Amino acid sequence: MGRTRGTDPQGDGVARLLARLALLAAAGSLVVLLIALGDGGLVVVGAGFLGLVLCAVGIWWFVAHRGAVRLLGALLAIAAPVGVLVLFVHEGLWPMALVLCLCWAATLACARAALRRSRPERSQRAVAARRPERPVLIMNPKSGGGKVGRFGLVERAEDLGARVILLDPSAPADVAELARDAVAEGADLLGVAGGDGTQVLVAAVAAEHDLPFLVISAGTRNHFAMDLGLDRSDPTRCLDALTDGEELRIDLGDVDGRPFVNTVSFGVYADVVQRPEYRDDKAGTALALMPDLLIGDGVRRLDARIDGTGLSAQQALLVSNNPYVSPDDLSGGGRRPSLDDGELGVLGIRVEDAAQAADLAVRGSQSTGLTVLTAHRVEVTADAEEIPVAVDGEALRMPTPVVCTLRPGALRVLVPRDRPGVPAPVPPVRWRRIFDLAFGRAERTAEASP
Repeated sequence: MGRTRGTDPQGDGVARLLARLALLAAAGSLVVLLIALGDGGLVVVGAGFLGLVLCAVGIWWFVAHRGAVRLLGALLAIAAPVGVLVLFVHEGLWPMALVLCLCWAATLACARAALRRSRPERSQRAVAARRPERPVLIMNPKSGGGKVGRFGLVERAEDLGARVILLDPSAPADVAELARDAVAEGADLLGVAGGDGTQVLVAAVAAEHDLPFLVISAGTRNHFAMDLGLDRSDPTRCLDALTDGEELRIDLGDVDGRPFVNTVSFGVYADVVQRPEYRDDKAGTALALMPDLLIGDGVRRLDARIDGTGLSAQQALLVSNNPYVSPDDLSGGGRRPSLDDGELGVLGIRVEDAAQAADLAVRGSQSTGLTVLTAHRVEVTADAEEIPVAVDGEALRMPTPVVCTLRPGALRVLVPRDRPGVPAPVPPVRWRRIFDLAFGRAERTAEASP
């Protein structure tokens, strides 16, 4: 479905240079440390490492406990980094710590830039699209804090020849049924100005009737719009697709017959979003529930079969419509480079005590508490006939086992020809790959392969 950029010798040369700069900066960190061995170099590294571990332990205690232990966790999470800074200043080690931090920051920046340059630039294949004659757009005036009214989306859409169905916040409507009625009346395009949960309901109807679907970035976070490369700061630009658009064929996720465009969450997050108070107080609700959900009476363990791989006793499981580039930045800023690879992304989390929380903080995606996979089929089971599930942020309950699959190329999406594009993802640093780039082994391996 997608297309990949051909070989770019200049880009490969830049990637090689950046990889070498990353290794040089890493060597600089080591040299500074060796020179300063007698002047507190090991203290800097040891104190920094200990501060990170104690901060992670404090955060775990704060999230997983209540009362005095939660208070102690908050104090520890704050005191650990502050104590490290005080130690560095008191012992006169702060210049060395600053140099080491700058060297390591340069190392990571160059390494990620090298990996980004070396990754084939993949774009979703767009084809020419004819102008729709009877487009119907469903708009939620409450989405995104009132973006529909603030950006004049109704007037702009009607000026372009679209029929607008404006939802009434005081009278909840069956959005999917509204979309089906629009199709029955002759609509040749369906679109939504609203959150991802509303968008997926209409997208399913569009896919069912093989009609193009228009996404208008009028939600709060607009994850789906971001991964389509749309402008999230100005939703009116999405309407340009009605007059100067092109079409993408993307995958549509399926969880027990219900579609999803972004993610399906099981476990801790799914339990939290079930609560009615979550919408008005997300942080407060999560803090109130987390102790029970992580280590208390409400703890729930999930098992999953991911193609041929078994995964047991997970506290949280996230299944995405195509993989995110890195598990390290899924919280709000995670991106999917493409939506037409035909694979599910899978992220499993199991953190049961402070030691595992510290391991996750130190090792990140390499931690034993984190499992990252791709799959074509995911089956989730639990010791219950029914479990909470969050589908694109919407709270549901589904009978077990819950099966997630993908419908490749099921959804036609109309997008503006002129759009910002998907922001360049930040790949996780893999040092073996950095060495291969720096010394040309990657190129030699590619040339040797058939």
